[in-house]
Amino acid sequence: MTNPINPIIHTDLGNLWHKGKVRDTYEIDKDHLLMISSDRISAFDVVLNDPIPGKGIILTELSKFWFNKLSGIVNNHYERDPVESDKKNISDDEIKRGIIVKKAERIDIECVVRGYLAGSGWKEYQNDQSVCGIKLEEGLVESSKLSNPIFTPSTKEDEGHDENISFEVMSNMIGAELSEKLKKISLDLYQTASDYALTKNIIIADTKFEFGIINDEITLIDEVLTPDSSRFWDVEDYKPGKSQDSYDKQIVRDWLETTDWDKEPPSPDLPNEIMNKTYERYKSALNKLTN
Repeated sequence: MTNPINPIIHTDLGNLWHKGKVRDTYEIDKDHLLMISSDRISAFDVVLNDPIPGKGIILTELSKFWFNKLSGIVNNHYERDPVESDKKNISDDEIKRGIIVKKAERIDIECVVRGYLAGSGWKEYQNDQSVCGIKLEEGLVESSKLSNPIFTPSTKEDEGHDENISFEVMSNMIGAELSEKLKKISLDLYQTASDYALTKNIIIADTKFEFGIINDEITLIDEVLTPDSSRFWDVEDYKPGKSQDSYDKQIVRDWLETTDWDKEPPSPDLPNEIMNKTYERYKSALNKLTN
């Protein structure tokens, strides 16, 4: 069965501020931006030819949920939902995927927090029992829960691969004081969100936060705690020692690995079954976390 949702792949609303892999951002006025989460999907740092219809709606709804829930820890840039008068020719489908946010001076660091050993963290650990310069205990297996969540920053690259860096390198890039503050805020956000998610039978294995400065204050920006920026696992299915099924685009990655694609554009066409399964995984994460 084909997903009946009308996909939004590209937007064209004038005064484009920034175009990312998934989000298109437009200037509204000197202090505000319109951020639209499209249905584009990326894998292996390539935007794929096919969208996941409706994915942008889910990303937007989940980000708004977390912005509101975590607002007691740090300020965020979310101001309100868009309306027709914000942009000439904006469609209802774009409004559903959009938020009006306050402009911020972006800090070019991805603030990654890991509570479990997965992905690039697991690959690093196998080399020398450390992740981003943090020495971990011996004997951990893939998907092991860490004794304490760890802060493992990476560079923020608009094109190509983000690069894991040590906290020392981060401090050299943006200053020790700001780095310490971002580390504490990130760990607090992760712990609060992780504790809440467990009550909904979801493990947040790891996630990434992005921050900016507004009126000299650290502010949470971009999206937050969505399947695009986080690994969500089901509590009941969790078994350390192997890769876990995730509420994210892992289905897409796994299918692409079965092809002979060289991970350079253009990507192979996604089968409808893979697109629909991916949408259902995203939708399931939204429903579990917000109901």
